[in-house]
Amino acid sequence: MSKDAYIHKLLPGSPGGPLLFVFHGTGADENQLLSLGRDLAPRATIISPRGDVSEQGAARFFRRTGEGVYDMDDLARATAKMAGFVKAHVEAAKPSAVLGLGYSNGANILASVVFAAPAQFDASVLMHPLIPFEPKVKGSLAGRHILVTAGKRDPISPPNLTTRLEAYLRADGADVTVEWHEGGHEVRPNEIEAARRLFAGAAQGI
Repeated sequence: MSKDAYIHKLLPGSPGGPLLFVFHGTGADENQLLSLGRDLAPRATIISPRGDVSEQGAARFFRRTGEGVYDMDDLARATAKMAGFVKAHVEAAKPSAVLGLGYSNGANILASVVFAAPAQFDASVLMHPLIPFEPKVKGSLAGRHILVTAGKRDPISPPNLTTRLEAYLRADGADVTVEWHEGGHEVRPNEIEAARRLFAGAAQGI
């Protein structure tokens, strides 16, 4: 798979430092999480792809037929394409660690890649993911660090599905932390601080 499989932005970091992939939410683009990524991982080279699916003009990483109703064939396509994109960049950069950060639809594609290729990411931050299906992890998530952030009143990512995702990840051996706040689908400061702690630990080899 080519390093140019997606339109993307790349922000150089320290030579030999971590590689951080950031994945935007529905309707945003490759610029949405660049500054947050730099804040969370100052030494990392940041790669931010743009979703290749348009939903009435809104960029996404895979198709859906309704809120929380995914086109599973297209999700499989997108997952394989993204896993190949990530692998191509990792092989070229040979980073000290591979980190992932996704919000909403971006968290969903990141989670799907983690299920399909557990060895690709050392640490992942899934901000407000919605995984309405039972994931089939191809291998083990042992040794992988995953932070899930969520709102207790999130109308898009219901708390019970967040709790179920946590259980799936733990069952497959991941080191999982869940950071909650009292609100909805928005990102709040406690989530950002939890992500900063995770990435700082991963960069030091936790």
